[in-house]
Amino acid sequence: MQNFIDAYSWINIRYLLQGLWVTVEVSVASIILSYIFGTILGIIRYANIKYVSAIVGFIIDLIRNLPLLLIIFFTYFGLPNLGFKPAIIEAAILAMTVFESMMIAEIVRSGIVAVDSGQMEGALSNGLSYWQGLRIVILPQAMKNMIPALVSQFISLVKDTSLATIIVLPEMMYHAQIIYGQNTNYIIPMFIALAVLYFIVCYALSLLAKYLDKRMSYR
Repeated sequence: MQNFIDAYSWINIRYLLQGLWVTVEVSVASIILSYIFGTILGIIRYANIKYVSAIVGFIIDLIRNLPLLLIIFFTYFGLPNLGFKPAIIEAAILAMTVFESMMIAEIVRSGIVAVDSGQMEGALSNGLSYWQGLRIVILPQAMKNMIPALVSQFISLVKDTSLATIIVLPEMMYHAQIIYGQNTNYIIPMFIALAVLYFIVCYALSLLAKYLDKRMSYR
């Protein structure tokens, strides 16, 4: 019990919360950027634009089948050899955005495909162009159906930020390692604290998803 009391001293908790802030910062930035780029890429892949959709589809399939850790390594250690040296946080956000964008692109494409084809036919018969029908009629319906899959992917993203400890990103997992590295008796208390903090963040995302789902169902 004394190990838990000592491990949860204010100094350690504050240090752990500093790591949590970095985790949230990287996660929020990556979620926003990957959602934007993923949606665009998913629409392009679905739209079957000559050559472009095929190239985008190949890139999506390629990156989706690579381990995220490899992308993090390449972003931080490989890009400097190409003339671009990102800071640690920038490298983490870039790697997460690239990887998650491809995942979200496939979710978006699948969501659009799931919408009844008659919806587009109805939009076209009412004088809308293909892109107008896609934006006004198809996407709103697809987005509602995509919420569970998107939230699941975003929750995975939050947990995957822990992989960035490999490039010494000062996020929550890294700070926990520093704390129990000074005293191995703190390992279990720190793991419990990490589990609680990750649960709080991920559960908050789940509650937000339920709220958005209810709001959209009323429309």
